[in-house]
Amino acid sequence: MPSRSPKVPRDAVHHPLFARFYARFSVAADLKAGVAEHREELLTGLSGRVIEIGAGNGLNFAHYPAAVSEVVALEPERTLRQLAVTAAMHAEVPVDVVPGAAEALPVKSEAFDAAVASLVLCSVRDLPRALAEIKRVLRPGGELRFFEHGAAPGRPMAAVQRGLDRTLWPRVFGGCHTARDPLGAIESAGFELGTYRRLRVPGKGPQLPTSFCVLGVARRPHEDAR
Repeated sequence: MPSRSPKVPRDAVHHPLFARFYARFSVAADLKAGVAEHREELLTGLSGRVIEIGAGNGLNFAHYPAAVSEVVALEPERTLRQLAVTAAMHAEVPVDVVPGAAEALPVKSEAFDAAVASLVLCSVRDLPRALAEIKRVLRPGGELRFFEHGAAPGRPMAAVQRGLDRTLWPRVFGGCHTARDPLGAIESAGFELGTYRRLRVPGKGPQLPTSFCVLGVARRPHEDAR
């Protein structure tokens, strides 16, 4: 199988104005909403070569354990990528920040022990294609660590999410969709779901359209070996 997929159109990439907003907002969220603790939980126990999809401004980098030998961190937006490069310089593990989109990972098949998707599957242009690419680059038995927000369990908020997704929300928030089903999409892509838990972010206060999160692990089946 070829090691690369077709290029993704440029309009799949975040707008620079949103990137600057996201960079400031995400740092504040880590501090106020306890997101840093979730990042730590997400990455605990990882080892070997890891690919991170949509690394943003690199807030995960400080949480990678020492057993990780290398992180290849993809980020399509230039402003965020520049911030991620700075964050990589202070990481305890080697991090290589490169341009790239989830739907067309510029790396060889079966090259990684684990993949990390952290608050990114909501905004990819083609979710099934992105997950197929993640599966391609993982070795059989490799892990997908995910921390994502998605559809609310209650009908009123779920209806609000669907309305937002059909109107301004994706345009304002860099392609983000609030009503996606990350667990269902991961299973449909052929991953085996491992342990996971549902949580609210932030844990206290009013519910937001992006409050309903899931954090866990899935694996590429061993029998997928080509």
